[in-house]
Amino acid sequence: MPPAARLLRDFINSAEPQTGTDTFTSPTALAAWCRGHGLLPRGTVLTQEDLTVAITVREGLRAVLQSHAGHETPVAELSVLNEALDRIPLRASFDGAAVLRLRVGDERPLYAVIAALLDTIRESAKDGSWDRLKVCAKDSCRWAFYDGSRNRSGRWCSMAGCGNQIKMQRAHARTRQAASKKEPEN
Repeated sequence: MPPAARLLRDFINSAEPQTGTDTFTSPTALAAWCRGHGLLPRGTVLTQEDLTVAITVREGLRAVLQSHAGHETPVAELSVLNEALDRIPLRASFDGAAVLRLRVGDERPLYAVIAALLDTIRESAKDGSWDRLKVCAKDSCRWAFYDGSRNRSGRWCSMAGCGNQIKMQRAHARTRQAASKKEPEN
């Protein structure tokens, strides 16, 4: 998996809906995660508002990845994401190698983090890995994963876990349905 796609996956998976765990429990925890991924310099302090924006962007990106797995993109969540991004003063520029980069027109540290994440989306789209980032088809899971299959048909974060569970539920439902359709013998 390319590094840009890995960063996006890790950002989205900083919360696990299935277990209710969230790495971003405080501005300090968010800053530690960002520093650990090379997105913030040491000593940078983030605010409660930064935490709210980061969680909004993360969950909005999770919703976007639903469309990569063939699901309908939740319009309300997309709208919330777009509103959050509208408040971030982003500027596009070319670097010395004539590569387009996003930067912020504000000194707020979290905005630089968001710009870097959006830049990784641009990089991932360029190398084809953006469309391979998906969220699990299991409603209670929604774990982000990289679909490395040749035909890009992956639907679950793990075939052994969520995929197997969903297939077993479907098989049991078919069995119950077939049993209920049988006419009683007299």
